[in-house]
Amino acid sequence: MEKYNKFDLLWLLAPTAGLILMGLLAVYSATNGSSESVSLFYKQLSWAVAGIMAASIMYYMDYRFVKDNAYFIYAAGLLLLVVVLVFGKKIAGQTSWVRIGMFSFQPSELTKMFTIIAMARFLSDDQTDIGNMMDLGKVLAMALVPAGLIMLQPDMGTTLTCLSFIVPMIVLAGFDLYYIMLAVVPLALMLAGFFNFTILVTLAVISLIMFVLLRKKFFFHQLMITGGGFLCGLLTWKFTSVILKPHQIKRIQIFLDPTADPQGAGYNALQAKIAIASGGIFGKGFLQGTQTQLRYIPAQWTDFIFCVVAEELGFLGSTLLLLLFLALALRLIWMVGAIKNRFVELMLAGYASLLLTHVVINIGMTIGVMPVIGVPLPFISYGGSSLVANMMMVGLAMNFSKNRRHIGY
Repeated sequence: MEKYNKFDLLWLLAPTAGLILMGLLAVYSATNGSSESVSLFYKQLSWAVAGIMAASIMYYMDYRFVKDNAYFIYAAGLLLLVVVLVFGKKIAGQTSWVRIGMFSFQPSELTKMFTIIAMARFLSDDQTDIGNMMDLGKVLAMALVPAGLIMLQPDMGTTLTCLSFIVPMIVLAGFDLYYIMLAVVPLALMLAGFFNFTILVTLAVISLIMFVLLRKKFFFHQLMITGGGFLCGLLTWKFTSVILKPHQIKRIQIFLDPTADPQGAGYNALQAKIAIASGGIFGKGFLQGTQTQLRYIPAQWTDFIFCVVAEELGFLGSTLLLLLFLALALRLIWMVGAIKNRFVELMLAGYASLLLTHVVINIGMTIGVMPVIGVPLPFISYGGSSLVANMMMVGLAMNFSKNRRHIGY
């Protein structure tokens, strides 16, 4: 049994170790030759060591401790967000960091993990009825309060990721997906109106089809919801210049066409595409990427670090990176399906959705299919807060896997 146990843990440990190693190499290459290259690489290495220690603590601790203290952990996360608003360090227009000696720490990364834990505790409680509006409001507030505090920093990217695990967790807890669509579809159609009429019509048709597949007997009801949302989207499309400010319209235009401002707002997006495309199949080789080594992308070791991997390791290296993410996510999802403990499966589902959201948004914005909103690539981007928080979650997942006989598989 012990041999199987160790082999079982490798499904979590191996992809995580591979991602950390690729991240360290990417950070080293992205900062190579700069005045702060040694400092940034060794800081990231130090954070990786700290992450291993934190993950080890999560792995060896009593697995019941997290559930028993979920609300205290959540309260600590909220307190950290308040502290950063009062005493935080402002970087690039955002007050998201707290200075600790020579290191800067971003509390919002840990708070996302703490919020998942608290939501999982509440949703797994026998007294919680997710179909009850009062209980639904409570669990939504658990996510919206930290998201609101993060928005005050202001940090739109982290705010969006902080909301990404709400739907998967409440659906897994038993909430009807149909009612989520009732709320989401009109909003989605309104947002589609900011882009163009074709996208609006396409999304409206897809929404109506999904409505019908979910609840065939309420066709008139579905038609009213979709039609109302479509009308809102049409008005949004028609009067975008009235609804949005000029700089907000500029961001949408740059997302749709980076060449509209190649030396300004669209610069990073264009250079990212050039770097990724120039990598080819096999890449230019480690430390040999021209876009990377000549610093065409500012601060490329953070949100645009995927460009470094794609240019120097090529399509094959990028595929390996994506496979490592996929292996980790699939293992977490497999545990969600296999585990019999309600709290654990909800928590793992929340983390899996958060991980996948980060990967999709980060890589999506580097290849130009999503707006640039500043979301790091887990385990890869430079930044100790994100690295430690993700390693802690993997450590917890390994703890649950180790104690599967007691938890229930």
